[in-house]
Amino acid sequence: MKLLGFTLALLLSVTLSAQDMTTGFTFLETGKYQEAVTYFNDILKDYPDNKTARLCYGRALGLNGTTEKAKTLFTNLKEEYPTDFEVALNYAESLLWNKDYDQAKTFYQTLVLKDTTSFSANLGYANTLSNLKEYDQAIEAVDKALNIQPGNGNALISRKYMKLGKASALKTNDSLKEAITLLKTNFLEFPNDEATQRDLANIYIAQKDFVNAKEAYTQITDSITSLIGISLVEHLDKKDKTALTVSENALNLITAKTDSIQVLSANERYIQALIWNGKYKQAKNKIIALDVAFPENKTVAALKATVGMYTGTFAKSIAEYRQMMEKDSTSFDGNLGIANALRAQGNLKEAYKYAQRTLEFYPNQKDAITLMKTIENSLAPVVESLVSTTSDNGDNVAYTAMVRAEVPFSERFKTTLQYEYRETENETTNTMAYNTSVSLGANYRVLNNTWVESKLGFLKANGNAAEYSDVNGSIFVKSRPLPLQYLEVGYSRMLQNFNADLINQKIFMNNYSLNYNMGTNINLGWYTGLMHTQQTDGNSRNLLFTSLYYSFSKAPAVKGGINYQYLSFKDQVPTVYFSPSIYQAVEVFVEANGSTGKFSYSASAAGGYQFVEDDEATTLFRLEAKATYDFTPRFQVMTYGKYSNSASATASGFEFMELGLKLRWQILEGPLFNL
Repeated sequence: MKLLGFTLALLLSVTLSAQDMTTGFTFLETGKYQEAVTYFNDILKDYPDNKTARLCYGRALGLNGTTEKAKTLFTNLKEEYPTDFEVALNYAESLLWNKDYDQAKTFYQTLVLKDTTSFSANLGYANTLSNLKEYDQAIEAVDKALNIQPGNGNALISRKYMKLGKASALKTNDSLKEAITLLKTNFLEFPNDEATQRDLANIYIAQKDFVNAKEAYTQITDSITSLIGISLVEHLDKKDKTALTVSENALNLITAKTDSIQVLSANERYIQALIWNGKYKQAKNKIIALDVAFPENKTVAALKATVGMYTGTFAKSIAEYRQMMEKDSTSFDGNLGIANALRAQGNLKEAYKYAQRTLEFYPNQKDAITLMKTIENSLAPVVESLVSTTSDNGDNVAYTAMVRAEVPFSERFKTTLQYEYRETENETTNTMAYNTSVSLGANYRVLNNTWVESKLGFLKANGNAAEYSDVNGSIFVKSRPLPLQYLEVGYSRMLQNFNADLINQKIFMNNYSLNYNMGTNINLGWYTGLMHTQQTDGNSRNLLFTSLYYSFSKAPAVKGGINYQYLSFKDQVPTVYFSPSIYQAVEVFVEANGSTGKFSYSASAAGGYQFVEDDEATTLFRLEAKATYDFTPRFQVMTYGKYSNSASATASGFEFMELGLKLRWQILEGPLFNL
């Protein structure tokens, strides 16, 4: 906190027969410190031993930024006048100018003990304690100063900033209600104070109390500052369109007289609002213009990096953040920004390191702590269990139970162990079968978001007509080769186990698949899946599924589009399983997902027509929904349901339904290894 200079009353009371220094005193009082430096320097050429001139010259130097020279001057004066209280006060203040706070604290303690009624000593001591973040003692000291000079403006301003500092410390320690109560006391002397309202808004935001946060920003009399804050609150309240409108209003208030800092802040919020609304081209054009007006500015650099984060060009964002940190290694935006970008790339160890660096410079910073916890959770051992039941109108009923454990041994390598039991029966034919399987998997991150995932399992099946053991497994390469692109290529071997008859047939499917999803920055996306299957009964299958979709909103996330599916079997064996020579389906779909508190949900519905060989088209309808509740951050329960009358959804081609319950338990708070 900047120390406010104490009154020059003592200096003005000093009379000097040889020289009138009123002009110099006026320079000091009105903040014309360079003029004061020149003035008193000239005085000292004629009167080098004049104590008052030396004091004033020292103050002019210190207040003008030449703090070391001022400290040297006052140190010499203190040695010459060891008992002079006025000299001691100026020496103490020079310690503050040079940020020698511990030394200043000790020295001010002696001054306060020497003269408990000294306003300047008590105020200087209070400001020293404030700089040391000892806010309770600082407020106590400034209250003593105000008892000496009630209503003193400098002391009141100092106390205001001390309360702001203490409230910030309380916020860091999550004592939000206490911080709010303290901040509101500032309004007794400074009604609707802008800094206080802004800090109040930040605490309300931390509480997710967006109504009061918006009200706090509304109370700020400066319209541009007020609208900039309100725009942020609207965004946090998931009202991005409103946030953009409000930011435009702030931008429109800029005039030729507007302070450059406000001009930059208003443009920054407008560009952020464009990004929030997916208007990336407009945001980029605005950043280019802002870069011309404010060259080499860290705010502009942060905006460039933000666009990269939203558009999936993480390498560009990392490059911007690194440049920011070359100029300022303590940059908050640089350190936390690069941590988030590295995490988005899949480089969790490096992301964690930069989040830790952020906390070194900004202790207890919530965003950094949250990021570190997210990474720790993603690498912690997890156990999942699932129970489900399926049925179709061919009288097939199945029950499945599964337990799966995932144990990461490093940020690159993790293993999985899975056990599954499935029992199926047909109530009409009284056939029953079951199969059990145990599999061990290994996942390895080759580079950034490129993974190799493999699984090898052993299964045993028992049916009315067959009993056997065999192996299954898979190997996949999953990657994000380009921004907003996702590619998966792989092979899997699995038993056709939908119903008891199929288990008795002992049909294994060898699937060769390619899945590709292409996202864009205009909310359009295109997903395509290709699969060729060679079956152990000599049959083969080709499958194409493609989907063109559009994202309508982000909160809740809603998207919809058109799906097309093509399915073809080499041989038709309808008495064994659904195996048309040609099957096609066209449908429209809509999906939504969102969350509120500990509850999250997703739902999708699709409807259209399906065509089986030369048969007439029939209607197609699919519905799926799931809901998840977080009992604790480490324990979740999810329930889901599915319904479909898609002919390709079941072996028999009839209506199909599935209900299930899934439990997820994160065993440890973090990983088994050190990040």
